[in-house]
Amino acid sequence: MKNYSRYMRQYFMPPVECLDWAKKEFIEKAPKWCSVDLRDGNQALVIPMSLEQKVEFYKMLVKIGFKEIEIGFPAASETEFEFLRKLIEDDLIPDDVSVQVLTQAREHIIKRTFEALEGINSKNAIVHVYNSTSYAQRQQVFKKSRQEIKQIAIDGAQLLLDLTEKAGAEYRFEYSPESFTGTEPEFSLEVCNAVLDVWKPTPDRKAIINLPSTVELSMPHVYASQIEYMHKNMIYRDAVELSLHPHNDRGCGVSDAELGLLAGADRIEGTLFGNGERTGNVDIVTLAMNEYSHGVDPMLDLSDMPAICEVYENCTGMTVDPRSPYAGALVFAAFSGSHQDAIAKGMSWNEEKDPDHWTVPYLPIDPKDVNRTYDADVIRINSQSGKGGVGYVLEKFYGINMPPKMRETMGYAAKDLSDHLHKELKPDEILSLFKETFEYIEAPYQIHGVHFRQLEEGQIEAEVNSKYKENDWVKTYAVGNGRLDAVSNALKQQYGLDYQLTTYQEHALEMSSKSKAIAYVGLTHPDGHISWGAAEDSDIIRASIDALVTAINNA
Repeated sequence: MKNYSRYMRQYFMPPVECLDWAKKEFIEKAPKWCSVDLRDGNQALVIPMSLEQKVEFYKMLVKIGFKEIEIGFPAASETEFEFLRKLIEDDLIPDDVSVQVLTQAREHIIKRTFEALEGINSKNAIVHVYNSTSYAQRQQVFKKSRQEIKQIAIDGAQLLLDLTEKAGAEYRFEYSPESFTGTEPEFSLEVCNAVLDVWKPTPDRKAIINLPSTVELSMPHVYASQIEYMHKNMIYRDAVELSLHPHNDRGCGVSDAELGLLAGADRIEGTLFGNGERTGNVDIVTLAMNEYSHGVDPMLDLSDMPAICEVYENCTGMTVDPRSPYAGALVFAAFSGSHQDAIAKGMSWNEEKDPDHWTVPYLPIDPKDVNRTYDADVIRINSQSGKGGVGYVLEKFYGINMPPKMRETMGYAAKDLSDHLHKELKPDEILSLFKETFEYIEAPYQIHGVHFRQLEEGQIEAEVNSKYKENDWVKTYAVGNGRLDAVSNALKQQYGLDYQLTTYQEHALEMSSKSKAIAYVGLTHPDGHISWGAAEDSDIIRASIDALVTAINNA
């Protein structure tokens, strides 16, 4: 890439040092949220939402808990105009929700916007006016001086005030110096203060000054310093809600917003999942859940993330990326064996030792909090997985709790199968693999029947009816310290087998009058290799013997 020298800094640092934001550790409370999905997000769609889709999306935003929703640019199109009229005429605006409408600082557009607002409860409306102030747009697009640009803002602000007073309304006002990030901070401050001097806001009826990174031009710390400068020097500050509207051109929209909040901002405009022009707006879901993960109430209800994703995708035609923070289909999934093992152990420790706090490795939040499940979403099995994940799936889905070393063998079997098939293994496929590998392997050795006799000193004698391959059935008698040991000794004696029965484990599979048990047997051979067998039966002795024979056959 040879043309890098064409690009130069297009942003401006404040005239004084503004670094107080850097001394703060975290955001202590949620900002005011304003969704711009129905305006900024909608205008970025290949096929904008229909009226019905906008209504459905709007209702979801209200349900989530947004108290301010920018619903469109009523003067821009008939659909935008009609959407606002529908919300008003169908009484779809709750008393605690404000709808926000956008207008350029141009007389005929402002007047058309006010026509669309007729009949609304004026306390539930925010009129958002803007004009571009950046150095590049002043020079290249408008070819106007600073004073001329400032006058556009003043005239727009005055017309908003005049039309509101004429209507006897109580609309709230918002002003944005569009392309704030490409504007000299001292000029942005001059324009915003001039607008505020027109409106003369009070703490009871605050104005909103919105500082958009219309195009993200700098690293996040620069934006934070610009916001802090405005925060410290703006007039009527106690009567102003300082708002941010970050875009994501450099991929730093969330960082811009978080540092901007540390710098003194009170409010965030953004969209669900970051939809918007070019690379999109700031992702409010990520911002809100970041706060949630630090123990701060985000004041939005995102507890049913799959349902939110479904409405979003149906209405916008967009998709939520599988890796989208907190919401994507794979964000809680662990395929790596070491990650799976740590998660499984962490969840067990958390549940037993400290259920009131969440500190599970690799999971910043409990997936259940956003209606995701451990079984379906957390431990996923593919060729990268290990014993911890495979063991977790079998235990959680089917109650199969293998001995630790058997988990290792099963983990390798699952990795090999996934690698061969080039696919993720579902729980039922893992269960099938377990049964094919460890249960009822019927050759070359078979046992047809066993009878036991109690001897003195705790010894057990076993009569074992067995055969090898297609040979005849033979009876063998042997003594052992227990039933399984006696059967094992009989088989060793009859066929000259050489192994040590080093692992035996059993447990119930289900709690009922007809409950089954499962037994696991591990045999260590002279070369150090361990072969495994498992079996299920309502009779634990029968299950143990079948597991022993399977372990011998697996050798």
